[in-house]
Amino acid sequence: MFGEPRKFDPKFRGPIHNRHCTDIICCVIFIVVILGYIALGVVAWVHGDPRKVIYPTDSYGQFCGQRDTLNENKTILFYFNILKCASPVVLINLQCPTTQLCVSKCPDRFATYIDVQASYRYRPDQWNYFRQFCKPGFNNPRKSVAQVLRDEDCPSMIIPSRPFLKRCFPDFSTKNGVLTVANQTTFKDGRGKTRNVTDLREAANGINNVLDARSVGMKIFEDYAISWYWILIGLFIAMMLSLLFLVLLRFTAGVLFWIFIFGVIGIIGYGIWHCYWEYDHLKGIPGSDLTVYDIGFQTDFKVYLQLRQTWLAFMIILCGVEVIIILMLIFLRNRIRIAIALLKEGSRAIGYIMSTLFYPIVTFLLIAICISYWAVTAVFLATSGEPVYKVMANQTLCKYANLTCDPETFNTTNVTKLCPGAQCTFAFYGGEGLYHKYIFIFQLANAFVFLWLVNFAIALGQCTLAGAFASYYWAYRKPADIPLWPLFSSFGRAIRYHTGSLAFGALILAIVQLIRVILEYLDHKLKGTQNSFTRFLLCCLKCCFWCLEKFLKFINRNAYIMIAIYGKNFCTSAKEAFFLLMRNVVRVAVLDKVTDFLLFLGKILVAGGVGVLAFFFFTQRIPVFAQEVPMLNYYWVPLLTVIIGSYLVAHGFFSVYAMCVDTLFLCFCEDLERNDGSTAKPYFMSASLHRILGKKKLSPKKAVG
Repeated sequence: MFGEPRKFDPKFRGPIHNRHCTDIICCVIFIVVILGYIALGVVAWVHGDPRKVIYPTDSYGQFCGQRDTLNENKTILFYFNILKCASPVVLINLQCPTTQLCVSKCPDRFATYIDVQASYRYRPDQWNYFRQFCKPGFNNPRKSVAQVLRDEDCPSMIIPSRPFLKRCFPDFSTKNGVLTVANQTTFKDGRGKTRNVTDLREAANGINNVLDARSVGMKIFEDYAISWYWILIGLFIAMMLSLLFLVLLRFTAGVLFWIFIFGVIGIIGYGIWHCYWEYDHLKGIPGSDLTVYDIGFQTDFKVYLQLRQTWLAFMIILCGVEVIIILMLIFLRNRIRIAIALLKEGSRAIGYIMSTLFYPIVTFLLIAICISYWAVTAVFLATSGEPVYKVMANQTLCKYANLTCDPETFNTTNVTKLCPGAQCTFAFYGGEGLYHKYIFIFQLANAFVFLWLVNFAIALGQCTLAGAFASYYWAYRKPADIPLWPLFSSFGRAIRYHTGSLAFGALILAIVQLIRVILEYLDHKLKGTQNSFTRFLLCCLKCCFWCLEKFLKFINRNAYIMIAIYGKNFCTSAKEAFFLLMRNVVRVAVLDKVTDFLLFLGKILVAGGVGVLAFFFFTQRIPVFAQEVPMLNYYWVPLLTVIIGSYLVAHGFFSVYAMCVDTLFLCFCEDLERNDGSTAKPYFMSASLHRILGKKKLSPKKAVG
């Protein structure tokens, strides 16, 4: 039904022999892409400047705090008129339409240029303080206020501020529920008006919350600094519990599954009884015999619970579910027994090849390298532009406003005459060269190759583990015939012969994932639109590509197993794996659900158990360790870290177990199709699996093994 009958090699004795390189063209392309990726990183490194991210930039394109410059001791960016800044995003992106200046410290008082100029003769200290927030070299308090504000030689006002993200933001605080700055609710804007502090709040919307978050962040950092030792101990306990659960699963897989099944049957049975009790209890009560159609749609759903018809419907649905589960247990009992036996066999295989439990560390390191390289390359690409200067004019009708300019020749142009007070100030980093025009394409390529490499690292891990566990299954006498160093040998085979095949599978998945990223970007951009059809179409596309990605992951995973066993190319392995699974589709469904349940149960047990232990420890409820508990600002910081970390540790161990079971299942299906249990074609499966099948007896040598 699914594919033509396969021809088996009668000399096949496991996944070690008869290897040759597969998908060579894709391997060559993959290597070329990696070399090109390295070249892209080098080019980005040459053109990029991460200082643009580390240091803020003033209106002259100079970095604040940069060594060996005039701004070396001026590490903070000051905004002449923060009221012109619409939001914190504008501030952080350096697009606020006001002069920006590097200063050594933020102002700590209210002052206006008008007041300082009027009193500079008998209060020179005020002028000297205010002058440090003016343009470098400006020291002419006699210049008229109108000209100073027009040319933006000095800010019209200064307000108490504090540095955040190396920028001066108003020092907001709350007093009796009222927003204040330095305990004042109003301030002079330096242009003859008295403004409310809420105007500053609107100009820097959300900054106060961010500043509060900074304080919380510092406390969280302190908690990590003094509790990291205990967090590591908690993760070590999680690792030991994960190992213990995998060992116990070898002996209790069947017990755990049947406890779960009978528990579900019991809960549903109680639900049926409760529905019948409610149905009988409402008998004779006025209004209970009405139908749902009679009362129509009600927003208060409690109304429906007062109808006998509702409880009768619930009871019928639960009875149907109960019957379906019982019938499935009756007709699928042998397949469930096979699934449980494969789970036990997986525990036995891991017991013989314990090194596989620690292979996820290799995958983690490879993915960490990919993420680090991608992030660094993205930062250098994002900072590859040259400084772009634009005309900033106070007059709204100036036709030169927002046009690019050259600060060195700006004063010789007619712009300053036609638009008095106009300045040529730094706007952003960009460029008109060929390289700068394709920055977005380079960023897209950076993201695509990153996805390809990450999927390749995952594929390499899956193929390596599959090869190791296939070596276990196809060992005729276990453990005597298991090859030496099966994990290391499998890794070598995957790299030497099948890099192209793994890269091919990873490439297909990376393309789909990149399309999903683009769809998410488009969805984010179109959220504010009113085009319902476009949003519906986009939602459908996202759903379809999500399903496609899940399907491809399933196909790739099993294709890698077939590659590890037979050493064929990706397309052939994917086709054979798919048809093999379709010929055993019921077994696949049963095994998948049984495995998912037991592993999910294990993750919850490990994370929950370690979490409860951590809770009692960090809340000083364990008398023996009460004196050892560190003093924390928030005890939930290490607690959540331990719980999440424990779940990830358990997931890492159990992912190996899941790969082991999937590999053994494919090998088991292959064994059934390839052999018949005779002396000429003996089964390679274990004695326990063979007993469940109820077929011919194993040969004496196999039975002993």
